[in-house]
Amino acid sequence: MAYANYRYKGQNFIGEVHGDHLVPLDGLTDVGPETSTDLLARAARLAESRVALADVTLRAASPRAGKILCVGLNYKDHAGDASTAAFPVLFPKYTSTLVGPDDDIILPPESSQVDFEGELAVIIGKTGRRIAEQDATGHILGYCVSNDVTMRDFQNKSHQWLQDKVWDDTTPLGPYIVTPAEADISKAGISTTLNGQVVQESDLSHLIFSIPALIATISEFTTLEPGDVILTGTPAGVGYRREPPLFLKDGDTITVAVEGVGSITNTVRAEAA
Repeated sequence: MAYANYRYKGQNFIGEVHGDHLVPLDGLTDVGPETSTDLLARAARLAESRVALADVTLRAASPRAGKILCVGLNYKDHAGDASTAAFPVLFPKYTSTLVGPDDDIILPPESSQVDFEGELAVIIGKTGRRIAEQDATGHILGYCVSNDVTMRDFQNKSHQWLQDKVWDDTTPLGPYIVTPAEADISKAGISTTLNGQVVQESDLSHLIFSIPALIATISEFTTLEPGDVILTGTPAGVGYRREPPLFLKDGDTITVAVEGVGSITNTVRAEAA
């Protein structure tokens, strides 16, 4: 089963994905703090109101996320010496960073080093605090795809990462939320393709901190709630580590794909003056 947030004829809906159609869930408008896994499962399916995917605008997978928690240096091929760390690198994003899976990624005029980071995202579906690793999967609503776009020149302004990660309208999230029962992500491939060239390619078996471990660690210090998002890290191949560096520019097309979960393709656009 997979869910999608979408807009149709000026209204917002959550739909269950059925091939190339969406079946709306009665009374629900988007995944967020009030939409637990159980609520979504119980909602009536309005089969008579099904719509074609081609006729809707897909929204971010969790457009009202209360928390977006991101993990840095979580692939062995990307982390280098940090791959032996005992605790994950964690940082936040804000909901204002999120865009839909087909929306433009906006290049701000202040940065000339805008980088790509293809990632698997986890959407929480059940509230929990101090969740045990063995119970973590039961708190997952599903998985989706993201691009943790980063302004590298701002990253270097301090030893904190906030200022390079929270730019408005830079983080696509989607296309659907695929439930754990439908997606075996243990060795799922992940790739990023920029203007037709594969620039990142790995698989999720290379995660240093597993998804259950991340949920357990994060929930030690904050309550995880429905709609919260965890971005699980990016593999090697990011632009600033290339020679010469490769940064996003106006008109680029970038695709992030995760096997069994889906793909997102976004055009990069300079922010209008």
